[in-house]
Amino acid sequence: MKNNYFALKFENNYLHFLNQTKLPFEEEYISTDSYERIAEAIEKLEIRGAPLIGIAAGFAIALAFKNFNSKSEEYFNQVYDRITSTRPTAVNLFYAADLMRDKFEKLLESDNVYLRLLQTAIEIHNSENHNSSRISRLGLNIFHKKSNVLTHCNTGSLAAASFGTALGIIKNAFDHDLINKVYIDETRPLLQGLRLTAFELDKLDIPFTILTDSMSSSLMQKNNIDLVIVGADRIALNGDTANKIGTLSLAIICNYFNVPFYVAAPSSTIDKKIISGQEIKIEHRSGEEIFSVRDRLIGLKNWDYFSPAFDITPAHLISGIITEKNIYRFPYNFINE
Repeated sequence: MKNNYFALKFENNYLHFLNQTKLPFEEEYISTDSYERIAEAIEKLEIRGAPLIGIAAGFAIALAFKNFNSKSEEYFNQVYDRITSTRPTAVNLFYAADLMRDKFEKLLESDNVYLRLLQTAIEIHNSENHNSSRISRLGLNIFHKKSNVLTHCNTGSLAAASFGTALGIIKNAFDHDLINKVYIDETRPLLQGLRLTAFELDKLDIPFTILTDSMSSSLMQKNNIDLVIVGADRIALNGDTANKIGTLSLAIICNYFNVPFYVAAPSSTIDKKIISGQEIKIEHRSGEEIFSVRDRLIGLKNWDYFSPAFDITPAHLISGIITEKNIYRFPYNFINE
């Protein structure tokens, strides 16, 4: 096993993270105590994946007070606004930032602001570690035989704490001899499946096959896929789910071929402020991500483009949503969760 990497850790009052834009060719680790640098890393997708973004947000807000022991609300709001402006769709970012704000508002004048905020950031990290571990164990219940599994984007240790979410389930299933092979959508335009999920499975010595996003229907037509597991960046109360662009197409294909389609995410990904997916703000990104691969142009920059980072999968297409608490089935109602 070659599992000798980490996505993010806090040590010696610095945040250390793997620059995921360089994978799989280079494992570059960056160390910083600057909240602005962490914000840039989230924007540039050096740090990515909804749970991991939330963890990074907590540490970023704490580090903003490392050399500024003040209860200045104006300064906190400046930091909060900068961090929450980075990615609009992943709700874990706002969940973590709001927990940090709640902690800040309860601080006493005599408190060391940095240490108190850092304690909360560490608690967020530990909580997501627990959630990831629980999801990977609960997810075994969706397997009824040794299976071929297809996944989209990246949902492993590079996207979440500990084991990951959907990929965490796959890792645990493999350890229990429930996986024949993993099929990985390349996940255009940024190729998170090809670059990141393949990187993780290669490290773990789990057999996998890469395919382009449009090839999954051909596999299902030949009965080569037993189930699909993906992650989520935001889940509405009714179960509508925002995930990496291409997830909706995959869910529709699964529905047509009667292949179970599962979503795995921590409960922090459930947005209790919105009823349906129609309320989810979808991030749109630069056309350069379509027209180039690793800074090499494959199309003309002056062409028009459409580049949403996520799409919304309606709840009725989802066979089950797996959190650290339970496996939920349609119709979903997360109001009391």
